[in-house]
Amino acid sequence: MVMMDRRTLVVVGHGMVGHRLVATLVDRGATAEWDVVVLGEESRPAYDRVAMSTLFAGATPQDLSLVETGFFDGVGLTLHTGETAAAIDRQARTVTSSAGRVIPYDAVVLATGSVPFVPPLDGRESPGCFVYRTIDDVEAIRAYATGRKRGAVIGGGLLGLEAANALRSLGLETHVVEFAPRLMPVQLDEAGGAVLRGHIEALGVKVHTNARTRAVRTDPATGCADGLTFDGADDLDVDMVVFSAGIRPRDDLAAAAGLDRHTRGGVLVDEGCRTSDPDIFAIGECAVAVGRIWGLVSPGYQMARVAADRLLGGEASFVGADLSTKLKLLGVDVASIGDAQGATPESESIVFSDAVTGVYKKLVLGAPVAGRRPVIGAVLVGDATGYATIAQLAKGDITGPEHAWDLILPERAGAPAVGATSLVGSLAPAATVCSCNNVSRGAIAEAIASNGLTEVAQVKACTKAGTGCGACTAVVTELLHLELRAAGVDVRAHLCEHFAYSRQELFDIVRVREHRSFAALVAEHGSGRGCDICKPAVASMLASLGNGYILDGEQASLQDTNDHFLANIQKDGTYSVVPRVPGGEITPEQLIAIGQVAQDFGLYTKITGGQRIDLFGAQVHELPAIWARLAEVGMESGHAYGKALRTVKSCVGSTWCRYGVQDSTSLAIQLELRYRGLRAPHKIKCAVSGCARECAEAQGKDVGVIATDKGWNLWVGGNGGLRPAHAQLLAEDLDTETLMRYIDRVLIYYVRTADRLERTATWMAKLDGGLDHVRAVVVEDSLGLADELEAAMAHHVATYECEWQATMADPARMAHFRTFVNADVPDPNVVFVTDRGQPRPARASEKELLPR
Repeated sequence: MVMMDRRTLVVVGHGMVGHRLVATLVDRGATAEWDVVVLGEESRPAYDRVAMSTLFAGATPQDLSLVETGFFDGVGLTLHTGETAAAIDRQARTVTSSAGRVIPYDAVVLATGSVPFVPPLDGRESPGCFVYRTIDDVEAIRAYATGRKRGAVIGGGLLGLEAANALRSLGLETHVVEFAPRLMPVQLDEAGGAVLRGHIEALGVKVHTNARTRAVRTDPATGCADGLTFDGADDLDVDMVVFSAGIRPRDDLAAAAGLDRHTRGGVLVDEGCRTSDPDIFAIGECAVAVGRIWGLVSPGYQMARVAADRLLGGEASFVGADLSTKLKLLGVDVASIGDAQGATPESESIVFSDAVTGVYKKLVLGAPVAGRRPVIGAVLVGDATGYATIAQLAKGDITGPEHAWDLILPERAGAPAVGATSLVGSLAPAATVCSCNNVSRGAIAEAIASNGLTEVAQVKACTKAGTGCGACTAVVTELLHLELRAAGVDVRAHLCEHFAYSRQELFDIVRVREHRSFAALVAEHGSGRGCDICKPAVASMLASLGNGYILDGEQASLQDTNDHFLANIQKDGTYSVVPRVPGGEITPEQLIAIGQVAQDFGLYTKITGGQRIDLFGAQVHELPAIWARLAEVGMESGHAYGKALRTVKSCVGSTWCRYGVQDSTSLAIQLELRYRGLRAPHKIKCAVSGCARECAEAQGKDVGVIATDKGWNLWVGGNGGLRPAHAQLLAEDLDTETLMRYIDRVLIYYVRTADRLERTATWMAKLDGGLDHVRAVVVEDSLGLADELEAAMAHHVATYECEWQATMADPARMAHFRTFVNADVPDPNVVFVTDRGQPRPARASEKELLPR
């Protein structure tokens, strides 16, 4: 038997791209002939650098790890952390590590990445100045921020905004300083940058564009950073500075080894990712491939696959990569696709901009081809719906709709469906679905057919599609459904992996079998222990059917963050209190009580768009005392925290207005008191207008009522939000009794049949027949359900109980509202800020805060 000599590969760098190379080699069986030695400069193995901001939201470094337990225990694999390459001797064919280790090699892969660019400013090395690149950087920033009040990030690109989110999450007043005239100047156009700026400034982050920083100002007494100075602008007082102004390729090791480099930095490589030395490769942000540095993870992963293939004797090539990206910055959806700037000759753009909701969408269309302009780029800010489909169009993998504007306009009656469901079927087998892992439609189809895959999670595990940035998950899901349908398999929209039923089917099971606990339901009809999808969904079903106290027993563990404490959690970790104000009608005593509560507890007050008063800044342990005070004047929960009826907005109607033809306020109060607390797949908003002038904007609500000379017109299925939809007229000139019967039927039918987190507009659009179907069920009783639907609503009305009044009546329930399980103390990490002139006053004593 002939023994094959083993070869040694040294991988310099164990970041995301370096580890992807090693994982690819292992998947392809390379360790049968190669010993792979990895040098990682950081003290920990590779981790998801893209998700570092989650460390400020409770994630741990281990949560970000990309290395499975025991991975490097495999034969032929060695990892040295806290150690990097100090020198490469190409004649002796050795790598010397920073620890003095000398490693003979047959091949080397440089995956040294990049370093943050720190502008050559005076004071840039002062204490209080940081970069945002590694977990160690995050920990240093967190430690230094303790006790500080203001921080600035120099750089308004992707990483700069991530760093800004980090400072904001630490409770600092945050400033973003950008030299360019807009945020994310590489990815966004001027209008998109303006919309993003509006979103970010609405969160309290202060943005400074066209700002040329001259120096970091330091405190003469301590030498620590205490401000920034600018050309032509006033100084900015800050306690710490984070630099995130770009990256520079890390090519010093390559330079010392005599490898060819680009004049502007970076190791030059050919299409096989080989450097000027054929036994040394370079991948990721240290490499200049096809004339440029590719600063995203996905191109780096593609280079890793190419280098792995070449090491195994293949001929894979890197000829460029798609730089489309989709991410959430400070909670704002942002996407850039293809030629987002419209730089291609003869290109034209279609723009949809909604200043009210902060949504901006631009499609860039190329020169006409066969009479139609192809999509070649896009910018999406505030709503990235359709990203995966538009990205496939920009790559030329699928054929677009007849009218490109349908890709970005809000859903509307009569418009064709142009999402993943309608366009993915035209993907060619060779079309790349997952750019991060280079997975084609054909590979997904083959995996589904060969392995009998029926779940998206199985497809991800088998093909790796959707396991990178996740942007292609919607396309992967639809491809699975298409392949299963083609094979004659009945495709069902399961709620999640724990229940093989749709929400509607599971709701019917709960209703018919009269289940009253999640444990019994999952034991009899599901599997596993449940997840953050099915638990809140089932909690909503149980509440819809039983109308009991939602925090009793097992129910408490099913609720999401808001329902868990019967209040909306805010970005600073405090909660808001929203008492119900039916129809917007409020007594002077109630106004006084709200003002006194806000003053005593130091709460920020704001009148909402739904005619209520929102009180911000309450801590968990304060909620019972606040509600006790409000209950004294007859106020109850407004359910702003729940997927339930929120408000019934109204104008003043015929009582005061000279145009009003019906008493809209009285009807709004009647409707709100009837439907308060109704749990549903999503929130429900209603409105009543006293005449056709429509001051209550009823045609934009889930249920809208407009007065006529003969009675009431009923509109259904209107929504605001990211995809606004106009309500549709269900019935005209109804008397009040008939109107309420119809609303009873509509709401209960929606609760029973809609999907999880589905607003009424989407629900109606998906129903076979849409409005006509709803009219047939509600008005004509085509399914014979009218009496049953009305009885269900009557049960809800008869059994309704305010959750906060029920809480205050039971000491055991009151004990639930504490910040810490084992201590009755407030959260010391909560930081309160002044908001537009409303400072947080000195707190009254606990005794003074009790009900009078």
